Amino acid sequence: MPATLIPVLGDQLTPSLSSLAASDPADSVVVMAEVLSEATYVPHHKQKLVLVFAAMRHFADGLRQAGWQVDYYPITEDLPDLNAALACSIARHAPMQIVATECNEWRLDQIMRHWAQAFALPVTLLPDDRFLCSKARFQSWARGRRQLRMEFFYRDMRRHTGLLMDRDGQPAGGRWNFDSDNRKRYTGSPPLPHRRPWPVDTITQAVIDTVRERFAHHFGELEPFRWPVTREQADVALADFLDQGLPAFGDYQDAMTDNDDFLFHSALSPAINLGLLTPREVCQAAAQRYHDGRAPLNAVEGFIRQIIGWREYVRGIYWLTMPEYLHENRLDSHRPLPWFYWSGDTGMHCVSEALRNTREHAYAHHIQRLMVTGNLALLLGVSVQALHEWYLAVYADAYEWVELPNTLGMVMHADGGYLGSKPYAASGRYIQRMSDYCAGCRYNVNTADQHDSCPFNSLYWHFIDRHRRLFGQHPRMKMIYRNWQRMAPERRAAILRRANALLASPETL
Repeated sequence: MPATLIPVLGDQLTPSLSSLAASDPADSVVVMAEVLSEATYVPHHKQKLVLVFAAMRHFADGLRQAGWQVDYYPITEDLPDLNAALACSIARHAPMQIVATECNEWRLDQIMRHWAQAFALPVTLLPDDRFLCSKARFQSWARGRRQLRMEFFYRDMRRHTGLLMDRDGQPAGGRWNFDSDNRKRYTGSPPLPHRRPWPVDTITQAVIDTVRERFAHHFGELEPFRWPVTREQADVALADFLDQGLPAFGDYQDAMTDNDDFLFHSALSPAINLGLLTPREVCQAAAQRYHDGRAPLNAVEGFIRQIIGWREYVRGIYWLTMPEYLHENRLDSHRPLPWFYWSGDTGMHCVSEALRNTREHAYAHHIQRLMVTGNLALLLGVSVQALHEWYLAVYADAYEWVELPNTLGMVMHADGGYLGSKPYAASGRYIQRMSDYCAGCRYNVNTADQHDSCPFNSLYWHFIDRHRRLFGQHPRMKMIYRNWQRMAPERRAAILRRANALLASPETL
C-alpha cells in the first residue's frame, strides 16, 4: 500500500520536480491524467493537445523505467477533471497523503487547495522551484514600488542568477540591455536555420489519431506535427538553436518575412513551459556560447532577457494580481473578435501570414503576436476576454500564467499601464519596417484615408483620437498627439471616416 500519491500535471514533466524529489518511488504512486476539462475549456489547437498528451505519455514511461509506479489515465477514459482521476487512484491505493508541486494556474490552484477537504487526506503543496524567481521573492521585489517595470526586475534577476555578469558586479559588455541593437529587417542573409523534423513514434501517433477523432472541431492543422515531445528531443532542439539560430537571433528577433515562419527564433518555449527543459539550463547554455566566443552578446542577452526577464516577470505579475487581473479592461474594449482570427480569411497580408503560421504550427513569434494580431485587436478595441481566450487556445506554449499578463497588459493595455508604460499601438509603417509583408498586400501602407489604405493606419489614428483623454499628456505619447493635431482638419476627418467604416464591418478587412 503506497504512502504517497503524487499528482503530476501536464506542464510538470521534469524528473527533478519538487514533489518527485521529495518522495520515494518505493512507497509512492504518481498520478497523471489527460482530462476533458483541461482539454476543452478553450478549443486548444490540435497540435497543442498532441504535444501535451504525447509528452505526458513519454514522461510517464520514463518514470516507470526509473522505478516509479504510475497511474495513467488517457483521454479515452472520459474523466471530467483531475479530481476524478485522483478519486480513482485513492480508491485503488488508499494512500496516506498527497504530495504535489504547486500548479501555475490560479483556477487549478484553487481546486488543489481544497484537496484535503475533498479527499480527507493530508495534502502538501511544494513550490515549483523550476522557476528562477519564487513567488515570495517576486512579492518582496514588488513591495513598496510605485511601478513594477520589467527592466528593473530583469537587472535584479541578472544579479540573482549571475548570468552575463562580470566579476565586478557589472553587466557583461557594460550594458544591461541590447534591445536597440536587435531590430534589423531580414533580407535573406545570413542563411536560415534548418528545422529538424521529429520522427513520430507509436506513442505520438496514437495521440494524433485520438485528437483527430475526438477534437476534430478544434482549431488548427494536426499534421505535420514537429514539436519535441521528450527530454532527448528537446535537448537536440536546444543544441540546434545554439548552433544555428542563436548567433543571428539578436539582430533579427523582431523581423518578419514571407519566406520563413521561424527565422532565428528558438521555438523552445513549448518545451520549457512543459518542463522538458528548465529555464536555468537553457540560459546557462546560451551564456556559455557568449563566453566561448560562439555567439555575440546582443543575441545572448536578448535571448536570456526573454526568459529571466519577461517569462519570470509575467509569472510574478500573474500571481501578484490574480484573480482580479483577469477582469481588467481599462480601455473599455468590448468589440467581438473578428471571425478571421479563426479562419485566417483576411486581405491584410501580415495578419493572414501570422494566422496561417498559427494555424499550421500552433506558433507565431512574439512580434507577430504583439505587433500584428495583437496590435490589430488593440486598435479595433476587441474584447479583452475574447482575445485572451483566443491566444490561450491557439499557441502551443500558451498557459494562463504567461499568456494572460502578456495579452491583458502588453497587448491590450487593459491594466492601465501596470505592466507596460504605454500601449503597443502602431501603424502599418512598423510592419513595413520590420517585414516584407507589405509588398504582397492588397492594401496601400503609404496612405490612411483611401478605400485601399492599410487598415492599421486609419485604425491607429482612431485609437489615438478616441483615447486622447487617457494618453494626451502621456510623456511618451505627447509628440504623437501633437502630430495628430498638426494634420489639417479635413485630413483628420477623412482618416476617421475610413477607420469608422472599418470598425463598422471588421470582417471585411
